[in-house]
Amino acid sequence: MVKKYSFRFEELHINYAELTSILGYGNEALPEPFDRYLQMALDDAHQFTDIKGAYLIVDDVSIAQNEFSLLVGRHKFDVGKAVLNELKGLERLAFYVCTAGQTISDKSTNLLYGEDPVLGYIYDVLGSMITEAACDLMQSFLIQETLEHGDKLTNRYSPGYCQWKVSDQHKLFSFFPENICGISLTESALMSPVKSVSGLIGIGKKVKYREYVCTLCSSKDCIYRKIKKDFLADGNEV
Repeated sequence: MVKKYSFRFEELHINYAELTSILGYGNEALPEPFDRYLQMALDDAHQFTDIKGAYLIVDDVSIAQNEFSLLVGRHKFDVGKAVLNELKGLERLAFYVCTAGQTISDKSTNLLYGEDPVLGYIYDVLGSMITEAACDLMQSFLIQETLEHGDKLTNRYSPGYCQWKVSDQHKLFSFFPENICGISLTESALMSPVKSVSGLIGIGKKVKYREYVCTLCSSKDCIYRKIKKDFLADGNEV
């Protein structure tokens, strides 16, 4: 059974220090106009009504270790060696989707390519953080459900990372009703709204949760890898 959630912005745990780090200022005070723009975006976010998430627990799961793949029902997910190693011991899994919604996706895009790219960039960063915070909250509900069975969870893993092909999103979305949480896929497996994420979470009594997984990813161009490293090096906590 698919479990769907709608979130208010004030329910989410947005880490202000990490947000300013991603904007490039670390623990420094934001200069004008970044401070004013960020406050404007945060105030606006309280009006968003389309922050949503959903998950579905699947029992029919097995691992094709020699192919670095997951077999889920009739579908094969070529998740790759790195992700498969993180899923050791899984007995079930949860597919999930989350979105910051069309409102902030449209605002960030229109501003970035319109009259105010700086404000658009702030909305863009905030949209990414809202999406991740919605995933965190959704996963907390999944934890409550699985704890009843004595299960543990892995971290979240998404198509497009660690050599897992983005095209597998079509298979993942086939487990959900069409237009789940207002999210649709293009033929090239990109999600709309842009500020959306999908993936899976391993479930089982012997699985392990890894807090930080940037070392698994081979991308050398990811801004979040450097930001996270610098953010933690400054003595911050997430």
